[in-house]
Amino acid sequence: MAFSFGVPFTLNAPLTLSEEQRKQLCGLLGNVELTLLYKASVHGYNASAFHQRCDHQGPTLLVAYNRSGYIFGGYTSVDYTQSGRQITDEEAFLFSIRGEIPVCIKVNSGHYARLDDAGGPNFGDQLYFCYNNQPALYHQVQHLFGSVRVNPFNFNPATLYGNDTQLNECEVYKVERNPQISVKMKPWRNVQWTEKRRDELMKMIRNYKPMMTSVSRVRILMIGPVGAGKSSFFNSINSVFMGRMTSKAMSGSAGTSLTTQFRTYTVKDGREGKPLPFVLCDTMGLEEQSGAGLDIDDISSILQGHVPDRYKFNPTTPFQPDEQKASRPASLQEKIHCVVYVIDATKISLMSSKLEEKLAAIRRKVNTLGIPQMVLMTKVDEACPDVMEDLQNIYMTSYIKTKVQEVSSRLGVPVSCVLPVKNYSQELELELNCDVLLLTAIQQMLNFADDYLDDVGPI
Repeated sequence: MAFSFGVPFTLNAPLTLSEEQRKQLCGLLGNVELTLLYKASVHGYNASAFHQRCDHQGPTLLVAYNRSGYIFGGYTSVDYTQSGRQITDEEAFLFSIRGEIPVCIKVNSGHYARLDDAGGPNFGDQLYFCYNNQPALYHQVQHLFGSVRVNPFNFNPATLYGNDTQLNECEVYKVERNPQISVKMKPWRNVQWTEKRRDELMKMIRNYKPMMTSVSRVRILMIGPVGAGKSSFFNSINSVFMGRMTSKAMSGSAGTSLTTQFRTYTVKDGREGKPLPFVLCDTMGLEEQSGAGLDIDDISSILQGHVPDRYKFNPTTPFQPDEQKASRPASLQEKIHCVVYVIDATKISLMSSKLEEKLAAIRRKVNTLGIPQMVLMTKVDEACPDVMEDLQNIYMTSYIKTKVQEVSSRLGVPVSCVLPVKNYSQELELELNCDVLLLTAIQQMLNFADDYLDDVGPI
């Protein structure tokens, strides 16, 4: 049976589905594409957050995880609308994944499949998720409608969820049936996946000279949330030019930023080669709460060339230049010439409003200085199974195109300025397709830096 995933179920979840479990769910649903709408640990275990993100979205699949390791939930083909009515849905079902064969409980006749009220998601007015705005499940054995006792779903709680009503997570996905197989689409961007193209890109980057003679190397500032892949991008570019895997910048998957200093990284053209004509500036990761992560005032100082290499960030105290340096403007060589936002493709839909506001404030500041901006969308292979299967599918999938458009809309940058890439993370050898995407991104950054230098004119 054909299947496609709009968003992998593993997306930032505390418990992850195996590939086999994913196939099991697709076996229940048929050929579908799934797009994450709601994640309780991010958006809140409350009914209002659920309805805000899930109402009027068409068919949906709810996936819950409890402390005992059960993965279970339900499917409904009818919109959530808060109508207050009992919903008839002959396609509704409950499911549980515990062994090799998933348990599927079809609705009885379809009547009373759901109560479409303002509360949290429920099935048959029997099984309530995020009950009482808590990470909990509530099971009502049967319900009285008028004088009729009905039991829309016949199931054993021990089989469905192990009688454990405490939830670790609850997610809701939009279900789109019978999508076109994304890899058969006409490419929406043209890329030459050849060694010749990789060599051409490397040569162009080696031979690049900034438009202003006063600037020997352009400075590119990487900004993004914790764990988005800023440091990994530098390591990946460094690996391409070194011809082997490198790990000069500290990177990983910690919950807080591994980068605590402002670092300026040059890339050498091979072990004995000269430094290439650009500098990648790495910063502490952005965090949504105040007093944590990179401060916006620090970013302003970095943009204007006041922050020295290896300056250690203090989230509670913005950088203060010394009086002598503050009294004179930085040289054009010291300033930032291009800003790159690094965004994790698997977390775009989960981006909080607070983080969006921070990014918007940064963009406004960058705009006032006239610095070009672009976006690197990382972890595209984790976001889309078609891309994980073959990186050349990246510009043939409707899902990646949708994510590019979503990033463009959320950050306020043109679609043409959003470049999906895959950083090296677990590989031991370089890979041609990965190199082409990474080098294309660097080439675009150099073009944008030239636009800035051309605009500021001789200084």
